[in-house]
Amino acid sequence: MATTVYDVEEIELQDGSVVKLKPLSIKKLKDFMAEIQKTASSESEDATLTILIDACGIALESQLPAIVKDRDAFESVLDMPTIYRIIKVCGGIDLEDPNLLAAAVLAGQN
Repeated sequence: MATTVYDVEEIELQDGSVVKLKPLSIKKLKDFMAEIQKTASSESEDATLTILIDACGIALESQLPAIVKDRDAFESVLDMPTIYRIIKVCGGIDLEDPNLLAAAVLAGQN
């Protein structure tokens, strides 16, 4: 029997639907990371939020293709804690990590 080297986590979205989160394949991760990198040049919180939503769309498009394609529907099933969890589990980026936050503050001072 094969051993799974990652955990699968089920989360509930705002509409009550359940999705399974697991690390992205390398192919999907490349698209996800390219989207996340856009936050470096983001000029507003709204623009950053849009980028994070797009990254979540990449992570969930195979499970929720119809919802991800409908931007209003997709935004209505997400909230910030859910976005953070999707990005952490699927992309390996912990946006609530105090070290990451401190580095962002220092970068903004330069």
